Amino acid sequence: MSRFEGQLKEQMIRRMSIDNPWWISGNIAEDYKGLPERVYLSEFYPLVFDRSVRRAVILMGPRRVGKTVMIFHAISKLIEDGIDPHKIIYISIDTPIYNNHSLEALFDYAKEALKQRDNNDGYYVFFDEIQYLKDWEVHLKSLVDTYRNVKFVASGSAAAALKMKSNESGAGRFTDFMLPPLTFYEYINLQKLDSIIVDRETLVPYDTINMDELNRHFINYINYGGYPEVVFSEKIRSNPGLYIKNDIIDKVLLRDLPSLYGITDIQELNKLFVHIAFRSGNEFSYEKLATESGIKKEILKKYLEYLEAAFLIKVVNRIDQNAKHMQRVTSFKIYLTNPSLRCALFSPIDNDDDFMGSMVETAIFAQWIQGGKSDFYYANWVKGREKGEVDIVWVDQATQKAFSLAEIKWTDRYVENPTELKSLYRFLENNQDIRKIIVTTKTQFGLYHLPNGNILFVPSAIYAYWISAFLFKNKKRELLYTTGG
Repeated sequence: MSRFEGQLKEQMIRRMSIDNPWWISGNIAEDYKGLPERVYLSEFYPLVFDRSVRRAVILMGPRRVGKTVMIFHAISKLIEDGIDPHKIIYISIDTPIYNNHSLEALFDYAKEALKQRDNNDGYYVFFDEIQYLKDWEVHLKSLVDTYRNVKFVASGSAAAALKMKSNESGAGRFTDFMLPPLTFYEYINLQKLDSIIVDRETLVPYDTINMDELNRHFINYINYGGYPEVVFSEKIRSNPGLYIKNDIIDKVLLRDLPSLYGITDIQELNKLFVHIAFRSGNEFSYEKLATESGIKKEILKKYLEYLEAAFLIKVVNRIDQNAKHMQRVTSFKIYLTNPSLRCALFSPIDNDDDFMGSMVETAIFAQWIQGGKSDFYYANWVKGREKGEVDIVWVDQATQKAFSLAEIKWTDRYVENPTELKSLYRFLENNQDIRKIIVTTKTQFGLYHLPNGNILFVPSAIYAYWISAFLFKNKKRELLYTTGG
């Protein structure tokens, strides 16, 4: 080893000692300990703790949703559960000094820092921001195969790219865990507002003791609620653009995507994202988008793929009035995966804002997307002089028949006048197997009987809470089943 290599190694070992304060104090740093836990910790931690299953855990999610904080909370729980702090190693791969070093080399240096170079048993090793190591999946799979009594956990911000590599190279060796932006259910939980939600015995499982107050929090959630730090910081909420745009959007567009996908024209990509964010929930076509943005169609398709990989947008495909897929994709809708992104780029919205309808729709779509469910479409058709659209349609993949739908509204007018929902009625005429029909409102519940079903009216804020609570609890059940809990 040359003198330079020896000095570099010494610097890395010193850095690891700083990043792992529990090696000396026995606890994680106080600033992490004082942060609120995300509800997903209760599902993530059992996957981390269990060394009997020889699989690495891949914690995925967009920037600033709390992945690193959840790792430190998991480390704290490991220590509370009796794991020796000297058996817990945390390494952030995006630390410049670690560039071009394999995961195994970093693991060896950490053991050397602990003066346990030849001891390979019983460790819990966390690799944060792993996407910055080329061919990370090959390195990690090798570690899992080599060190049979070590639990490896990796995290990364490029969710789709990580998942693709995890599926390709980590089959049988990796367990993926997606940490989404805050859902409305989790927002209410973190804000300790659970008392505003009450159980309801008929129609839907939830109601509220104060609809106006719940809607006020729902609007706050749309503006600021996607990120834990924003929720708890008045300073950040006073200037969300400075925090969210600079620290989240710009880092994704200027750093993450270029490094992962080799994008060269960053300004063009940024222009496209701003164009989409302002129109979240709108229908687009490649031709129209190319004309409006000045970007070639072939490049557009790649950019949309990149933005989806970064978990910034979700492209939703179209079906016709008979729930049939389009033979050629000519139009589609695009939603922000987190409504707070729009606020950061432009300005907060309020109750009567012109954009309130589209942002309520974006927020509700976000609950489904963040819950890991994106198997839905929107219906749009033109037949003669007739035009129609239904916001969300679920289609049985086996029968290719629609079985459920939802119309997202920020008004109570349709509760008293349901026949004004002309597009919904037309779609129901053409699709006789619809079992659940939901129309959201601003404040009112209601039930309207149809010959072959009922329209259930639910306030949008309640519906957002209902979706996100259901998907979280369903995910918990799935994890218990897959881990044998």
